[in-house]
Amino acid sequence: MQNPYSEIFHAPGTKGFATAGFIARLPIAMAPIGIVAMLSQTNGEYWLAGALSATYALANAFVAPQISRLVDRLGQTRIVVPTTIISVLAFVVLIAAANRHWPIWTLFASALLAAAMPSIPAMVRARWTEIFRDRPGLNTAFAFESAADELVYIAGASLSVGLSVALFPEAGMLVSTLFLALGSTAFILQRSTEPRVRPTEHGSHGSAIRLRPVQIITFALIFIGATFATTEVSTVAITKELGQPGAASLIIGVYALGSFVLGIVIGALNLRMPLQRQLAIAIAIIALTTLPLLVADTVPLLALAVFVSGVAISPTFITAFGLIERRVPEAMLTEGVTWVTTGIGIGMALGSFAAGAVVDAFGAQSGFFVSVAAGAIALATVLIGQRSLGAPDCDFAGCEAAAVPAE
Repeated sequence: MQNPYSEIFHAPGTKGFATAGFIARLPIAMAPIGIVAMLSQTNGEYWLAGALSATYALANAFVAPQISRLVDRLGQTRIVVPTTIISVLAFVVLIAAANRHWPIWTLFASALLAAAMPSIPAMVRARWTEIFRDRPGLNTAFAFESAADELVYIAGASLSVGLSVALFPEAGMLVSTLFLALGSTAFILQRSTEPRVRPTEHGSHGSAIRLRPVQIITFALIFIGATFATTEVSTVAITKELGQPGAASLIIGVYALGSFVLGIVIGALNLRMPLQRQLAIAIAIIALTTLPLLVADTVPLLALAVFVSGVAISPTFITAFGLIERRVPEAMLTEGVTWVTTGIGIGMALGSFAAGAVVDAFGAQSGFFVSVAAGAIALATVLIGQRSLGAPDCDFAGCEAAAVPAE
């Protein structure tokens, strides 16, 4: 039996854009934590570092879908080039402002402009879809991308903090900016795999967020993002309370490892079950596996519980992006994928805030109650939305008929 992952890379150009896309997306994980690491050392004020990182993350969450909508209308090259230039220059100004102790407003202004960074994961998935549309290889490609996302969050955050601590405060942000510039340039230079611009004359002029499947999946993944952000915050708090703070990074790595392994396995299979049911099962597993976290009161138990709770994350993302590919018009694909990834980012930000507040008020172990609540809401969302998610595969007219105003 042939390796399905090697088969998808037989298509011309796939190795090149996948490699470039991986490098270009490292700043997704490196930049937010890099801002915190940089500002906490140069200014010594954690509130400022956190506020600046949150400003950048939330601004990017708002702007990225709009940029991706333009990508769908005008093509990747025409939009990625100017937005990447804006983002790179803004990051350079941010680094200089932190190093030279410029006024605080310059930090926030540059962080807002840096949020113009385009959604590379969405554009990479759009290229895979262009190559493998309506073929089994697309599920494998999406699984590969979910695994790549896991590696980005494992390696990116650790690399950013490690560089800032080992070399100088701005090192993590500097390397992140270089990755963005070089990776995006390499990605865009590969024009042969760039998706062609789809026509919009058949009623697909609105935003993808007006489509009910995009609303359901994005809303559900906000709470999925909150579950694993809460797990990370609570893990740090518990290991500190147990007197073993150094174990936090290992346990968080185990969390991502569980997701990575099962994602690779799922991608190698050609499951026949409808995607909306696969999504419901994956989220049900996430919701149920948050419960053991409430009683994990030692480091070994916590590591085991965290590993188990992470196994369904990649399968959730694989099926979510698969549903977007089938339920969104081709002319809206990049924007649709970006809304989902944006939902994850928003959930992580809100989950971190909520978990931090609960931990401060009720203790380290209590932070996992946020994970339980978030998992339950995500599961209820996809169960209620099964009919909409199971609608016939999308064409322009069909999707437009299913579109409703965002509430």
